[in-house]
Amino acid sequence: MHVVFISKGVFEVKYESHEYWAGMIKMSLSRFFILHVLHRQPLHGYEITKQVSELTNGCCAPTEGGLYPVLKEFTDAGLLNLITRVVSGRERKVYTLTPKGEEAWQVASGAWGEVAAHILRAIR
Repeated sequence: MHVVFISKGVFEVKYESHEYWAGMIKMSLSRFFILHVLHRQPLHGYEITKQVSELTNGCCAPTEGGLYPVLKEFTDAGLLNLITRVVSGRERKVYTLTPKGEEAWQVASGAWGEVAAHILRAIR
């Protein structure tokens, strides 16, 4: 988010900045795409970021610092299972969608599809 420091403990959000709106959109979309790539197959963290980046041409790829808090949130909410596997001789934490996660992905897909249609109509 584009935030400007005003004084001790006081910040101002710059709603007229491109960075603010792009950040808000990308944060929400990255959550959708995390669910999307896990809907397709179980993956470890690096592969999640890599596949989201490929799908969005880098637009919504979560950083490591942004990915793992979302994965923890989704796991704590019962959307993901975490399984530790050895992949190419390395221990990897592999994430899979639970039935609740599949349901969340279906609902998110419908919601984003509906919103996308309205956004496209509004900016044309």
